[in-house]
Amino acid sequence: MATDTSTSTDTGVRLADWQAGVVGGIAGAAVMGVLVSIMNAAVLAGAIPALYGLSGGIAGWVVHLSHGAVLGVVFAAIVRAVGEDRSAGTVVGLGLLWGVLMWVGLAALVMPLWLSTIGFPMAPPFPNFAPPSLLWHAAYGGVLGVAYAGLR
Repeated sequence: MATDTSTSTDTGVRLADWQAGVVGGIAGAAVMGVLVSIMNAAVLAGAIPALYGLSGGIAGWVVHLSHGAVLGVVFAAIVRAVGEDRSAGTVVGLGLLWGVLMWVGLAALVMPLWLSTIGFPMAPPFPNFAPPSLLWHAAYGGVLGVAYAGLR
């Protein structure tokens, strides 16, 4: 007669879904911010803080990381609403999709309108489907998905 005894040790960090969304969103926004800084620093120094009447790189980083955190929580709520039994690969894929949707909805449509409405002198054209921005937002979503899958 065989006896099967299994012992599991959980050494991983487990966060509530919304907390994993915040951490993943900030991580994704940080990676995205580095890419933006390398490829087009004026976006973080000018356009992003101008959304709120601010200016400068530090203000841009604060606003950008804050957006990342909030959008990470929204991502977590959506993933939870569609089912918690998602595999890590599926969650990463959903993160990439989320990044692309943020590019289309917020970066390409809302941001140009908002900046032109407030009179920002370097407002991008409407719509602004800029390929570098797609790369940045896909990186945000990918990092968000990986971090969220690993932390929840």
